[in-house]
Amino acid sequence: MRDVGVSGLGVLTPIGATPDTFWKALTDPFPHFAPPTSCPQVGVPVGEILATDLVAESVLPRPSLCDRSALLAVAAARDALDDACLTADDCDPDRVAVIVGSGAAGVATIEEQYDLLYRRRRPRVSPLTVPKMMNSAAASWIATAFGFQGPAFCVSSACASATHAIGIAARLVESGVVDVAVCGGTESCLAEGPLRAWHALGVLTKDTCRPFSASRTGLVLAEGAGMLVLESAEHARARGFVPRASVVGSGWSADAGHLTRPSADGMARAMTKALREAALRPEEIDYINAHGTGTLSNDPTEVTALRAVFGSVPVMSSTKGTTGHSLGASGGIEAVATLLAMEYGMAPPTANFDGPDPECDLDCVPNVAREHPMRTVMSNSFAFGGLNASVVFQRI
Repeated sequence: MRDVGVSGLGVLTPIGATPDTFWKALTDPFPHFAPPTSCPQVGVPVGEILATDLVAESVLPRPSLCDRSALLAVAAARDALDDACLTADDCDPDRVAVIVGSGAAGVATIEEQYDLLYRRRRPRVSPLTVPKMMNSAAASWIATAFGFQGPAFCVSSACASATHAIGIAARLVESGVVDVAVCGGTESCLAEGPLRAWHALGVLTKDTCRPFSASRTGLVLAEGAGMLVLESAEHARARGFVPRASVVGSGWSADAGHLTRPSADGMARAMTKALREAALRPEEIDYINAHGTGTLSNDPTEVTALRAVFGSVPVMSSTKGTTGHSLGASGGIEAVATLLAMEYGMAPPTANFDGPDPECDLDCVPNVAREHPMRTVMSNSFAFGGLNASVVFQRI
């Protein structure tokens, strides 16, 4: 089995569109208050920042054929490939995989076309509706944009989608099926229908996301993309490139229980499996990027799971207080955050924290970033449907 390196990072979020700007915002956060509407959402969504020129026509000849989630994916993949100094000429295109996670791909397109059909009484929808709304579109467009011809598919496991995609991609590289994998997640769900659906579920906050805080009232939805380029150590060495880090383990589990009520046992099993695959003891993890949604049920359940696995829990924090929750993309975005935390030796804070909750009695690095040397780190994603995923990275 081969060593798997992380050669490149790409990220598009409400707080930054490059790893540098993203990291600066994570470590010096400011509160993101949602507007006073019936459908609370992130105050400055990516749609307000990067609505034009996400992808140049030199990369995608006809970006109008893409749903916004696919455009975000291609743009983040482009940046990750640039960061890895990798082009199609540097590898065998048949040995490059594209594995993308998305929880609700194409919902913006569906919303747009249903608006035309039902509100505006148009007699037909666009013939591009199906290719734009299909779940596999993001992987197809990345493969098309960069000429990659290996395995290409999307993973849909709600908020664990991107972390599952990274784990699957790492195993494809490790096993020798491919030399390189572009992987991560994308989501663009800030349309009226999806927002009203989440509002009806009762998990959206009316002001801001406060993970692990006593006064937390829910999550803030966001859109974005986070992509990694994974590469076998041999392939990187052959082209004289030194990866940023290694993927050393991933773990997956299903609660097989309630669709929306989380299970500490399911979370714990995913983390335990990731540690086992990495051949690591719990005390060897230096930092954990928690799922930390800021909902009443997730946060104490996650704390229980962390205590079950680690006993004395490592330094941990949730970055969703700063980024918002981008659903299927969140694991990709948080993988980037976790890798940058390891590189900089600094734990990003849990933003908007305004007081401890006895049920969440862990140090979550409240409000202020903390210097903390790290060699081995974990990123967790725990999703509706009881679908759990953890991934472990290590400094090379």
